[in-house]
Amino acid sequence: MTAVLDERRKRILYRGNHRGMKEADVMLGGFVTAHVATLSDEQLDRLEALLDELDVDIMDWVIGKKPVPAAHDTDIFGMILAYKPYE
Repeated sequence: MTAVLDERRKRILYRGNHRGMKEADVMLGGFVTAHVATLSDEQLDRLEALLDELDVDIMDWVIGKKPVPAAHDTDIFGMILAYKPYE
């Protein structure tokens, strides 16, 4: 990432990459690293709210083990599901 990030985006980048659960670090961290510079303020709000959730819950939603709560069934969650780091 070559863009200079403001403090909020730097904080979100850190939170996305330092989750505590390796799978979440890879999935969320990869997504955040790729997209944080271009997300709108409203999207950042939704991403921060998602990052407040537990890794196990987020991973359950991603793999379909549990339904995604309406509060997090947003464009951001859809972007995370569509994110393919190796394509």
